[in-house]
Amino acid sequence: MVAVSVRNLNKTFGANRALKDVSLELGRSEMVALIGASGSGKSTLIRHIAGLIVSDKGQGQIEVFGTSIQKNGALAKGVRGHRREIGVVFQQFNLVGRLSVLTNVLMGVLGQAPSWRTWFGIFTKSEKQRAMNALGRVGIASHAAQRSSNLSGGQQQRAAIARTIVQGAKLVLADEPIASLDPASSRKVMDNLAHVNREDGVTVLVSLHQVDYAIKYCPRTIAMREGEVVFDGPSKLLTPEFLQQIYGADSIELLSPEERRRKAEGKSAKPIPERDAEGDLVLAYAAR
Repeated sequence: MVAVSVRNLNKTFGANRALKDVSLELGRSEMVALIGASGSGKSTLIRHIAGLIVSDKGQGQIEVFGTSIQKNGALAKGVRGHRREIGVVFQQFNLVGRLSVLTNVLMGVLGQAPSWRTWFGIFTKSEKQRAMNALGRVGIASHAAQRSSNLSGGQQQRAAIARTIVQGAKLVLADEPIASLDPASSRKVMDNLAHVNREDGVTVLVSLHQVDYAIKYCPRTIAMREGEVVFDGPSKLLTPEFLQQIYGADSIELLSPEERRRKAEGKSAKPIPERDAEGDLVLAYAAR
């Protein structure tokens, strides 16, 4: 069963060809990593699948769960209704800082509840319970009444994931969700995406800048370079040597900061216990 079908997608920004004849398919309930160095086209592809931007005129088509999202450079009719099945987690959290965490998560019911009710922030007891359950699943129910701006970056991303749960999304597109997070917070966000994938059967496409997370969490990886798909296969094949073949000198961008430092220094790693931004005890690594 196909969840996402992309065919011959091209996108040009001025003189820059951001996507070059991209074609791919995602199966239902897959969790797939999308990797690539900066400027490879990952975010542009995700925004196309979400129906946020359109391809070049007369170029390509995208279907999600058998329904057309866009074709030949134009959005399909009724695409607003189909977006309810697509949850997007952005790199910069995309929460309203002055609103409570609970209210931000309740925004997942937009498009399901009457617009007048959501406009005035009126939610039913059942909707609030759904939101609290979702916050419980991502481990931040105790923060429901706080302003979202008071949360750490990792907690804000988990709130964004909770919003997709309330939305009832069948497809989650996560665009660099851990790019600005520390390693421990990154693991928590990826754990939550993996849980949604396994427990709810949600298809997940997650754009990542560090290949070690792709290998750990995603059985399949799609690699992009300069707007083209250059690899689509098992994540376990993404060895440093293989990445070097694909990306050359740019392959260093796809390594974790710790791995980059160790590689540059040619030193092994020594685990050191410390606490992350959320106060949890984790193991950091220092070269020795």
